[in-house]
Amino acid sequence: MAPPSPRSLEGMALPLPMMRDILVKTMFRMNLTMVTQLARAVCLPVNVTQELVDLARGQLLLEATGSMSSSGSSEMGYQLTDAGRNRANDALKQSEYYGAMPVPLDIYREQIKRQSIRNIQITRDQLTTAMGHLILPPALISNLGPAVSSGRSILMYGPPGNGKSSISNGIRDALGDKIYVPRAIEYSGQVITVYDPIVHSSADDDEQDPNSLRRTTGRFDTRYVRCERPTVITGGELSLSMLDLVYNPVARTYQAPLQMKSTGGIFIVDDLGRQAEPPQSLVNRWIVPLEESKDILALQSGEKFEVPFDTLVIFSTNFHPNAIFDQAALRRIFFKIKIDGPSQADFLKIFALVARKKKMPLDERTLVHLLNNLYPQIDNVYANYQPIFLIDQMISICEFEGIPYQMNPDMIDRAWANMFVKEEEIVR
Repeated sequence: MAPPSPRSLEGMALPLPMMRDILVKTMFRMNLTMVTQLARAVCLPVNVTQELVDLARGQLLLEATGSMSSSGSSEMGYQLTDAGRNRANDALKQSEYYGAMPVPLDIYREQIKRQSIRNIQITRDQLTTAMGHLILPPALISNLGPAVSSGRSILMYGPPGNGKSSISNGIRDALGDKIYVPRAIEYSGQVITVYDPIVHSSADDDEQDPNSLRRTTGRFDTRYVRCERPTVITGGELSLSMLDLVYNPVARTYQAPLQMKSTGGIFIVDDLGRQAEPPQSLVNRWIVPLEESKDILALQSGEKFEVPFDTLVIFSTNFHPNAIFDQAALRRIFFKIKIDGPSQADFLKIFALVARKKKMPLDERTLVHLLNNLYPQIDNVYANYQPIFLIDQMISICEFEGIPYQMNPDMIDRAWANMFVKEEEIVR
């Protein structure tokens, strides 16, 4: 699955002037003189970097400074000539990008196929283990398993507070393997940065022991970062503009949109229906990606191009699907799974687990009062968030009163009063 390292400049499939300019900009910005230093900075093998240095030297942009014997190294040093500094300045006016060489879009496409999320098969044991911290009915696991293994879109709906977001995170944990995320890609001479340390969790072992008998350098193309499968979570802040390329007019480079950063992983749209954009508009934006596994992006010039769309999209909403989508949109969402509240038995299991975790002693009299006197007020509708809420409220009372953790009917009544707002008219 790992992308192979390039073996020559020709195998890079990037324009030579672009690579040369990135090299001289990197030398100029980072004040580097050694080929080994440059190789690490531009994320290329030393032999390919040397080819690029020789190319720039042949164009009189670099000159050799001799070996650096004073540091104990016989490696040749290089520096920018006056022409090289002028070229670096001119190139920086066109684009501030320097450092890692980008990966051509076509080569990136091939890597996405090798590590596609649709190649993953999740077993019941894997999914159950990932959801081990949740109390879920067996039927729900049976519905989630095929949905996750398909790598297709999922709509989870149901009343609030029943763990839709936690289930989404559990799905992410069940994937478990690693993929390779490019630091940047290139299309039509434009650089689009993809790797984002906020989104991507690096699993790379960049720091290596130089005396190690097993060197891992060269195992894969270091223009990529080895990462956990990414998860992008958005909520009410999601807008259609966040799904477009982001152009930086100062650096004159692009940043990949959210769904592109989630390639090979999961894109979670939480609280669907709470965004400023209508849910129907958001789903309409996803129609081509969901059906054809490709997305269409546009450059500042207006030129449009296709990028791979290899993402498990999870929509999560508290609304009934028929209230926010038409049937055409629902047809394009492959799996629709209702997440209901727990039964009374499961509610008690959750309550006991939370109490044990938070070191709150259980009291039978309090639980009987809760089930017989309080829950009938809301037609015995249980939700997964309620045990945590009630126990945290009682812990706050105990800590304020300076007494050991305990529960009693009076405390549960006070906690219950904070869980709901009484319907009443407020005179202003």
